[in-house]
Formats: sequence, C-alpha cells, structure tokens
Amino acid sequence: MVALGTGGYNQNNDMTAEAEITTAQQPVIRCESVYKIFGDNAESMLEEADGVVDADKFHQAGCIVGVNDASFEVHQGELLIIMGLSGSGKSTLLRCISRLTDATAGKIFIEGDDILQMNSKQLIELRRSKMGMVFQSFALLPHKTVLENIAFPLQVKGVSTRDSIQRAKEMVDLVSLSGRENYFPRQLSGGQQQRVGIARSLAIEPDIWFLDEPFSALDPLIRKEMQDEFLRLQDVLGKTILFVTHDFDEALRLADRIAIMKDGVIEQLDTPANIVLNPATEYVRKFTEEVPREKVLKIKSVMDPFDPAEDFSDFRVPQDAIIETVAESVLNAGKPVRVVDDAGEVVGALHASHIVHVLFGGHADHAAEKSS
Repeated sequence: MVALGTGGYNQNNDMTAEAEITTAQQPVIRCESVYKIFGDNAESMLEEADGVVDADKFHQAGCIVGVNDASFEVHQGELLIIMGLSGSGKSTLLRCISRLTDATAGKIFIEGDDILQMNSKQLIELRRSKMGMVFQSFALLPHKTVLENIAFPLQVKGVSTRDSIQRAKEMVDLVSLSGRENYFPRQLSGGQQQRVGIARSLAIEPDIWFLDEPFSALDPLIRKEMQDEFLRLQDVLGKTILFVTHDFDEALRLADRIAIMKDGVIEQLDTPANIVLNPATEYVRKFTEEVPREKVLKIKSVMDPFDPAEDFSDFRVPQDAIIETVAESVLNAGKPVRVVDDAGEVVGALHASHIVHVLFGGHADHAAEKSS
C-alpha cells in the first residue's frame, strides 16, 4: 500500500514533478469515519453519541447500525475484499461507497472528490464514466442477445450502435464467450450469464469495479472457474476493485487485502497472510483457525533474511509461490533454499524448520492455550 504524500512544497523540487507524484500517491477511494445507520432518529442519535456508536443501544432505540466508523483507503490497481457474515455491513458499506445508499455521516472520496457532496447529475456522470458494478443477480435483459446486453450501457451513454457492438465483441473475447454472441440469456449456464454481466460492466472501461457477491449463486465448480477467470481478467486489466463476499476461502484466494466486518465495524483490514498469521481480534481468529495455511500463504510471508554465509541447496523458490506447491521440495532439500523475485534476484532464505513452525506451530500453540 502506497503511503499518502505529506508536507508542503519543497522549493528545490520541480512543482510539476511533485504534482505528478502527489497524484500518483492519491488513493482512488478514501473513506473517513463513514457511518450508515437506519432509523428515523439515526442522525440525531449519532450526533449525541459523538461518533462512539453502541450497536445494542441504537437497536433498542429503533435503529440498525449498518456501518460503524469505517475509515480506509484503496489504491490504484488494488483488489480489496470486504467480507463478513450476513448482516455484518459489508454490502451496505459497498453501497455507501458507490452511493447507491447515502451514508449517515462521514466522507467518501473518489479520486479526491467527495461524492457525498455531488448532485444527481454529477453522480450519474461519475457512475457512467468511472464505475462498473456486478451484483449477485445477473440482471440480464432476457429479450436481448449476449452482444446486445453487453452493448446496452454503451448505447445508453450515446455510443453508436456500430461502435458499441464492436466494443461488445471485444468484451465477449475477453471473458471467453466467443461463439455465443447471439445466444439469449436463457440459453446460457449460470457461469456464462455471470460472464456476460462482468463483460457488460467492463464495456464502459470503468476505473473502479464494484462486485457484490458476484459468484455466490453459482455451484462450487462454476464458482471456481469464475474465480480463475476473474484473476485472469485482473491480471490483464489491473482495475481498482471492491469485492464483497461472505466466503473466506474466496477472499483469501482473490484479495490483495481483506477487510473483515462484524456488526458494521471493520475488525481488521490487512493482507491475507497477516490476517491468517496475526488475527487482530478473537472474531477474526475464528475465521482463520481452520484455514489450511499451506494453501494460502506465499513463500515471502515466511522467508528469513538472506545470509550468504549459509550453506544453501541448489534448489530455489519464487517468493510468490504458495507454500503448498513447494513445501515437499523444501523439506527434502536438506539445506536452506534461496528465495528469488521475478527477476531471479535472491531476496531471502527459506528454512525447513520455519515452514514446519508456520504450518503447525500456530495451531499447536492455540491448542495448548485452550488446554491450559
């Protein structure tokens, strides 16, 4: 995560260069103390609470706390997953950021602009030019073909039929639906319909992509295929993404960072590896205690500093490899192994004892705590 720039103008630097750096460092999305409370007296109660919201007290007063003091940033090309159980506030937070729902209090900035201050015309333009949205419901138009469904939002923007169809054909290829351009939704499987929904949202070339439980209606096999497709698309497109799910395995597989919510509060926002290795609360720990760490953690999460004086095996492992894929080879190497980056440069060392501790030590330690 890139830190925000601080400090004033340095007279020794070129102003244009500094402006470019500041722009590059500015988060795409920034939320500051965002609250969403449902109820007739929500605003007055929030004002009296002075920002310290007790969900139970608000509930007794006839209010429901959807989002409770959410503050975070999302940077260019980052995939942030918001997850939690039903009623945790994850979808409500997403709807606040896209302003499908108005927040009760706080500030929400999209590329530096406070969207809570935008009028209807400005908001419509923002959604048309910068935002793509995919929801659990495919919401395809049954009387239109795949191409026509994908082209539809472009035509709403005033793009010519010829150009919109051409763009739709490009999206069909992108989501691997070539040959089904003239099918109607009823002729497609659930996974194929979801691909059409994804293609339609991408047709307008959004800078920001909002996805709310996009794969939850699919059966497990198709869901896995759609996750693979989603990872491929993100690798190609590099969108800034907010993705809502209740599935922790899905979150671990897809996310750059994960925000875990409970009763409207973000309990922890961190990388998948840190959430698994260092849960911040008991609630988060319960999410992670049954996670097979070797299927989640990357080598760079468990490697040690490189010491050239050590006697190393000839075997090398990439820093982004999942532990499960190399653990057997590392354990059989008999010596520490070098960890390398994409360029083949050595960036760390991996010891068999460390892998054993990470994979089994945490669970053993927790079991010991429970028995003591």
